[in-house]
Amino acid sequence: MNPRSFTQNPLLQKSALEQAVLIRTGEVSATHLLEASLAQVEATSDLNVISFLDTEGAVAAARSILPGDPRPFAGVPMLIKELTPVAGQPWNLGSRLFARHQAPADAYTVRRLREAGFVLLGQTTSPEFGIVPVTESSLRGPTRNPWDPTRTPGGSSGGAAAAVAAGILPVAHASDGGGSIRIPAACCGLVGLKPSRGRISTGPFLGDNFLSTQGVISRSVADSAHLLDILSGYEVGDSTWAPAPPQPYAALAQQPLKPLRIAVLTSSPTPGHDPDPVHVEAVNKAARMLEGMGHTLEWATPPGWISPKLLEQFMVLWAAGVASNTVWGASLHGRTPQPSDVEALTWHFCEIGLKTPAVAYLAALETLKNHARSLMGFFQHYDLLLTPVLALRPIPIGSLDTESPDPRAAFERAVQFTPYTAVWNVTGQPAISLPLFVGSDGLPVGVQLVGGPLREDLLLAVAQSLETVHGWNRPF
Repeated sequence: MNPRSFTQNPLLQKSALEQAVLIRTGEVSATHLLEASLAQVEATSDLNVISFLDTEGAVAAARSILPGDPRPFAGVPMLIKELTPVAGQPWNLGSRLFARHQAPADAYTVRRLREAGFVLLGQTTSPEFGIVPVTESSLRGPTRNPWDPTRTPGGSSGGAAAAVAAGILPVAHASDGGGSIRIPAACCGLVGLKPSRGRISTGPFLGDNFLSTQGVISRSVADSAHLLDILSGYEVGDSTWAPAPPQPYAALAQQPLKPLRIAVLTSSPTPGHDPDPVHVEAVNKAARMLEGMGHTLEWATPPGWISPKLLEQFMVLWAAGVASNTVWGASLHGRTPQPSDVEALTWHFCEIGLKTPAVAYLAALETLKNHARSLMGFFQHYDLLLTPVLALRPIPIGSLDTESPDPRAAFERAVQFTPYTAVWNVTGQPAISLPLFVGSDGLPVGVQLVGGPLREDLLLAVAQSLETVHGWNRPF
């Protein structure tokens, strides 16, 4: 099975780049493509991937696009993750606390997507505040995986991944603060690149973000590379930013590769959370593929890879972010937050965040930065690192309950499911989930490649070579 098979419309099976060419040449109108996407939204409504649909605005935008439009993605449909502000639209963050909140302005990522010619259809579902690796908020209900509607599409960009896998559109906006692009991409058989810290602006509402970055989920490396070119770059007022690449990423993804030295590991960084054998086999098979392409693969483990203290310090930052959102949401109502405002797991983190002294927060931040230095030192000896994305198969809907009376148990379930991703948010390195395989259970099996600091170019080039030589979602 392949995500493209979820729609029988050949137009919707094409990449974003291919759709853009059809519209630019006049072979297909932007309105016709929009109508096809909206029909697929209706046909897959049981998956619950849309949190807000702006049909009127999308129709008006599509009608204004004529053949010959020079913008690179003029007329191609796009959905924005509901954690990211779109001017004049609901900005709910997946939470009942923000149920009536509207965004005062576009995020810079949204502005750049508009400028590239994308037609914005609306927004995709997310868990509350993007906290967990499933998409089942109390506000929206569960979002389902097109490969198996009883399973999660992952989170927090679960709606984005499910929308792409369901054939609504070829690429969707997403974000990643602990794996939230790579996890849904792995669950739904898609390409998910987490860019480097500072590569894409978090403005205008944040100067920067230590853990989270914007990006997309797509069906092809080429689409992901072109979107990175559109989204990346300094914006006035950014507190931190990554240097521009020597060439566009779209060109760098096609560069010929010299033999690389690639480290491989499958051990979980969190003790007691060993991976399902299918994920181990996926890494082993991917390693053999890369060896067959001329690269050197070595089993190696970064220093401090298994570090319970790392997770503990990560959660100090995570809880502070949750508390900040909760306090902000309550302030919009002119009061302090209360447990009924948010889900039980959110309130659990909020309480931790509110009780954390500023000194403890700063100590945790510096501890994580120091740990990141040792991890990044590992990449002085290796070009890339190959790991699983998930430790478990995409878990059944309802098995991670954010309204559980035991919130800590729900969080432990999240850690057990996805131990391989958050560490690269701490280091700020780029990482990509690639949909190489499908297991005997009929569900996708992704692998993760991690690049050295600022090496999206290398990740994209290796990913493109794997896509060209082996393709995606092949049975074991």
